[in-house]
Amino acid sequence: MAKITDFIEDAGAPGIIAGIGAVLLAPVVIPVVAGIGKPIAKSIIKNGLVAYEKSKGAFAELGETWEDIVAEARAEIAEEQHRPVFEAAESQSGNGA
Repeated sequence: MAKITDFIEDAGAPGIIAGIGAVLLAPVVIPVVAGIGKPIAKSIIKNGLVAYEKSKGAFAELGETWEDIVAEARAEIAEEQHRPVFEAAESQSGNGA
């Protein structure tokens, strides 16, 4: 189990000074950062929501296009499966009519 004295010895003088400075400046720095950070965070969230709403329409359209392509591919497969064998052989050999 580490002792607080071990931590202080490991931190050294620069670490101790930085820690004391952080404790002393925290009451001043935190409100300033919060005052600046809140509008920035709100702006990022707002822009994200706008982008999400715009992308919903694009993704819906992409989904419809994908469904159309899949339906066309299935229709072609079904058409090939129901074509008579002699008709398929003629189209492959090139003796069409």
